[in-house]
Amino acid sequence: MRSVRPLLTAACAAAALALTATGCGGGDSESPGDGKAAGASAASSTPESGGGADGPAVPADLAAALKKHGVDPEKWKDGGWKDWDRKKWLSDAKDFVNPVIDGLWKPERMRSAKSPVKTLAAQDVSGDQDVTDPEPSPVRAVAEKTPYHKNAAPVGKVFFDSPEGSMVCSATVVKDPANPGRSNLVWTAGHCVHAGGTGGWYRNIAFVPAYNDLGKSAAALDNAQPREIAPYGVYWADWVSTSGEWISGGGPTGGAGAAYDYAVMHVEPEKGGRSLEETVGTALDVDFDLPEAANINGMGAWGYPAAAPYDGLLMHKCVDKPGRLSVSPGTPTMWRIGCTMTGGSSGGGWFATQPGGKLVLVSNTSIGPVTSGWLAGPRLGPGAERIYTAMSDKFGSR
Repeated sequence: MRSVRPLLTAACAAAALALTATGCGGGDSESPGDGKAAGASAASSTPESGGGADGPAVPADLAAALKKHGVDPEKWKDGGWKDWDRKKWLSDAKDFVNPVIDGLWKPERMRSAKSPVKTLAAQDVSGDQDVTDPEPSPVRAVAEKTPYHKNAAPVGKVFFDSPEGSMVCSATVVKDPANPGRSNLVWTAGHCVHAGGTGGWYRNIAFVPAYNDLGKSAAALDNAQPREIAPYGVYWADWVSTSGEWISGGGPTGGAGAAYDYAVMHVEPEKGGRSLEETVGTALDVDFDLPEAANINGMGAWGYPAAAPYDGLLMHKCVDKPGRLSVSPGTPTMWRIGCTMTGGSSGGGWFATQPGGKLVLVSNTSIGPVTSGWLAGPRLGPGAERIYTAMSDKFGSR
């Protein structure tokens, strides 16, 4: 019989997230604030990063970047981004561009976005190195309490366009060490921003914290106000950083890049305002030093599952005692927990409580089986920390 201890830990983890969501300064504890994140455009790049835009118009630096690859900036804004010709699908880290297209992510377009089911698919575990723990029993996902801005404020949805159409993932607001209290950093999965070895950067990448804040049904959302769907507005990624391993080795089912399937985004508001952390009222620290042999009774995953039987409108969570999963020789083991969440929860943060009771982000949803029942996420180590630190250093003064 499964121990009841993880269930007790699950309750504690859920409570800790709620306390974190309302216990930090900068936000209204009763209703979402009107402020938006303060962002900045980026004209240069690092080996694992890419720059973006800062407004509805395409800035000169991005216009130059698009023209360099034979793309007309105005045609891009008017729908040219839909051209996924392999020669124009920018793949290298330095080539990321994401000009803001004002009003593109309307509520109805958000609702029509699909889950990246090809990524959250059957995973071949033939790469097991005799370190994979037994497959966990399924843990039924539980719907998060509403309003989300009070119970899970750091969690939201990522929207992006791919050759298959509009897609959706999940993500978490994280702290910026170089910009305390005013972070604009968001943690998600690499496969939510880049196709891996089979393609390039996705387009029109945006983050919506506390999406569908009151947890309304599809029918109820037909007459909902934009504020109910995107209570803090839409935040566009003006810079994205993911691992070189994901860019070169990631694939539709994770592939050799699964163990490195993480990404950090710097976002800016579509309409302008305060920093993302000040607006939502909180951001989580990231723990890069959790040992493989750590005796963790409960690790929780939060996200918006969108593949059947879910519809992507409601935030869910799972908490279970984590085990290890090895998917490819020579790569780090991944965390694995029992969870019935499906595609759409990809990129959602995994949280654990440190000895002092502090809740921190320790992973993100990467892969899972077609039939659901468990999820796996990368182990965050030095490589992930370098990406996170580089993003903080780049934007710490903005």
